[in-house]
Amino acid sequence: MGNYSGTSMLNRLLERRGDGPIGVLVTAGMEDYFRMERAAQTYAGYPFSDRLHVVTHVHNEPLVPRRYIKGIRERISFFGEEVVPLYQEEVKTAVRALAHQGVRALCVSFLYSYRDPRHEIEAFEIAREVLLEEGIDIPVYLSSRSNPVRGDLARLNTLVVEVYAARPSRQQLFDIRDRLKGEGSVAPVRVLASYGGTVSPDVEWLVTTLISGPIGGILGARRLSEALHFENVVCTDVGGTSFDVGLITERELLTRTEPTVARFLLTLPTLAMDSIGAGTGTLVRIDPAVKRVMLGPDSAGYLLGACNADSGITVPSITDCDLALGYINPDYFLGGEVKVDRDRALAAIEEQIVEPLNSDPFSAAEGVVRLLETQMRDHLYGMVLGLGYAPENYRLFGYGGGGPLHVAGYSEGLSFQDILVPSWAAAFSAFGGACADYAYRYDRSIDLLITPELSARKMVAESLNQAWADIRSRIGQEFLRDGLNPDEMSFVPSVRMQYLGMLDDIEVRTTWPINSEDSLTSLIVRFDDLFAKIFARSARSPEAGYFVTKAIGVGILPTEKPVLPKFPLQGATPTINAHKGTRKLYWHGEWHTANLWEMDRLHSGNEIQGPSVVEAPATTFLVPPGRKAILDTYRVFHLDNG
Repeated sequence: MGNYSGTSMLNRLLERRGDGPIGVLVTAGMEDYFRMERAAQTYAGYPFSDRLHVVTHVHNEPLVPRRYIKGIRERISFFGEEVVPLYQEEVKTAVRALAHQGVRALCVSFLYSYRDPRHEIEAFEIAREVLLEEGIDIPVYLSSRSNPVRGDLARLNTLVVEVYAARPSRQQLFDIRDRLKGEGSVAPVRVLASYGGTVSPDVEWLVTTLISGPIGGILGARRLSEALHFENVVCTDVGGTSFDVGLITERELLTRTEPTVARFLLTLPTLAMDSIGAGTGTLVRIDPAVKRVMLGPDSAGYLLGACNADSGITVPSITDCDLALGYINPDYFLGGEVKVDRDRALAAIEEQIVEPLNSDPFSAAEGVVRLLETQMRDHLYGMVLGLGYAPENYRLFGYGGGGPLHVAGYSEGLSFQDILVPSWAAAFSAFGGACADYAYRYDRSIDLLITPELSARKMVAESLNQAWADIRSRIGQEFLRDGLNPDEMSFVPSVRMQYLGMLDDIEVRTTWPINSEDSLTSLIVRFDDLFAKIFARSARSPEAGYFVTKAIGVGILPTEKPVLPKFPLQGATPTINAHKGTRKLYWHGEWHTANLWEMDRLHSGNEIQGPSVVEAPATTFLVPPGRKAILDTYRVFHLDNG
């Protein structure tokens, strides 16, 4: 099985080079969705201080220009009743006009179509007739078909992103599949979805794979945690552009349903993860007015920084600082395939950081690195603390290309039970993707109030059972299309619930079919227990009542998981052939002589005393002075807290 993530889709959205133009039909009066946006979208990605005082907000350049958006008079009420019938002639006129404007696809998203899709279905039929008359063959997408959930702007955003960013990637995935078949592969190609399962490139709703890259790391951490019998884990992924943090609390993976991606609110189920722009490629500048270090927001990414003569980048990056401090071997970056120049890095640091600050290059470089690691530390500490826990309740996983290099810094001062660095840290997200099952998931807004009255509970149970039956049938069609037997899948029903009046809901698994008495009571108990795990137990509010916001179904066909090999322990002292010499590194204002080790030549049981640098072609693991790391039987380093 080949697994891929949606990074190319995300890059297409970030760089605004998606497919278009796209025609959009909306409820009349809502034609300015993309120009008005929502407040939460206009300050997405800005610091809390800016949001608090509404200092900074920026409107996105619309993915769909106003001239391609047509308003259609119609109205389904919040309760699913027809208030204003669909004006069919307006649909015909709008579709004909958009077709003549050369749109490559048509999206239909009416205000309350998630309650009752009849008007969208009617508009679909009319659009197909008009397009047939015009001799134009373009696809028509319905928000009620793809994503029948509340949140009209986020739902429309997601529908448009499916066409703008995901659809062009579908052909790319088909090309990969064809090439693999041509080379003799019989394994199916699967794409990792944001909710933690894998899907076929033929999936109807490919946008669910948009933000799947960092999700793999959380799945890998869960797999490794099961082997090591851990319950509470903080997952930290350091890449070139971002620092991604996810939590596994009492073996529960949290799911969100309205993430912000590339400054767009979307309605996508995704494993809960928070990211900040703090990666090894983060560019460093000095504010000329106040002489303050500014990190980012832009990044050198894979171009590394000024140390890469071929990058065209002259601004120093975190990688340049790491190189100057002796943390990185300039002759062994990606096993020596990429040439980096320490002298170029030092020159950029001296000119652009040292001179404005009137400092020395190494103190300045270390100050920059510590500032970045402090931002990382504050971010992950805030996430743990926000759930009513402390680092002492968790173990920390550090992975990604830059995780092993910086984990000692961003975990410093936080008393985690353990700090773990997999020896395959650079490929850890790929490992997690290989741990994912075949899974299709669909959500549906349902809005049901659970009250003590028997008649009301009966209505809640009937509504949930019908929603799950529809979702199960839809998932079965997906598996049939993939040539798989839907009768072999396990169907996992769940709901999103909240105490009445809460702003946020949480996801709770349940059973299907559900009855109005015992099953609903069990669901309430599970919700109370899960709420107490995720948040402080004292925050439970059963007296407010219970509200079910969504019915959710996941169909799962288990896959064969990668085996975690166990290696025999071979003593604390590494073998001679693992030692590569020494190098000076700068730590806490002093130069130290660090031992250098080749990661692949270390054996389980070896203890690495700091200061040491463990090198591999794809990553570098830094063990600071006064700390040590032990390589366990699964080839995972355990770094002590010092």
